[in-house]
Amino acid sequence: MNGFIGELFGTYVLIVLGTGACAGTNLNRTYAKGSDWTFVSLAWGLAVTMGVYVASSLGSLGHLNPAVTIPYAIFGLFPWGQVLPYLLGQFIGAFLGAATIMMIFYPHFKTTNPENGNTVGIFATRSAIKAPLSNFLSEVVATFIFIFALLNLGNFTQGLKPLVVGLLIMVVGLGVGTTTGFALNPARDWGPRFAYTIIPVPNKGGGEWDYAWVPMFGPLVGGILAAAVQVMFK
Repeated sequence: MNGFIGELFGTYVLIVLGTGACAGTNLNRTYAKGSDWTFVSLAWGLAVTMGVYVASSLGSLGHLNPAVTIPYAIFGLFPWGQVLPYLLGQFIGAFLGAATIMMIFYPHFKTTNPENGNTVGIFATRSAIKAPLSNFLSEVVATFIFIFALLNLGNFTQGLKPLVVGLLIMVVGLGVGTTTGFALNPARDWGPRFAYTIIPVPNKGGGEWDYAWVPMFGPLVGGILAAAVQVMFK
């Protein structure tokens, strides 16, 4: 139960802070409108840091991400019996986090149409250029680097390590995240994407589910490959 609660609230904090930064960047009449990619990458990095601290304090290992939980379980680094509670916490926390941002920014959604930034890109990832194979490979590589580095941090919930994880997220975003928006995390993408699809946000665009397989399967493949390499060589 502690794992579920920790993952739920940790992922909730992650999504509120991360998608909040994206809402501020994209929606009209916010103070952050038009902020740059460095702002977005830094915000997501620190959002992960705070999420990990919250999750670990509440009794989970701070995964916040199926691309951590599932590869760890496949290669014997995490018990299979805890996988489902962790995944449920991650997806539910992500959905609730996105719903919270929709409430906070409701007046700004009312002033913004899809052409001016009211799109699913506030909550989920989109490709800069629609090229499915390249988009998929981008997510595989970005997540491989993230998970491989994470594995070599050991217990990343201790001390200042969550801050290191945040810096890792930031540099992945700056280095290889500019093609797809660096999902790295199926829950971080699908939970908010579903929320944007079903919650009656004013003037919103579509959920773009034709693309959603990329941020689901790209991170899972990248995470599995990273865990395989780690186990093979260490």
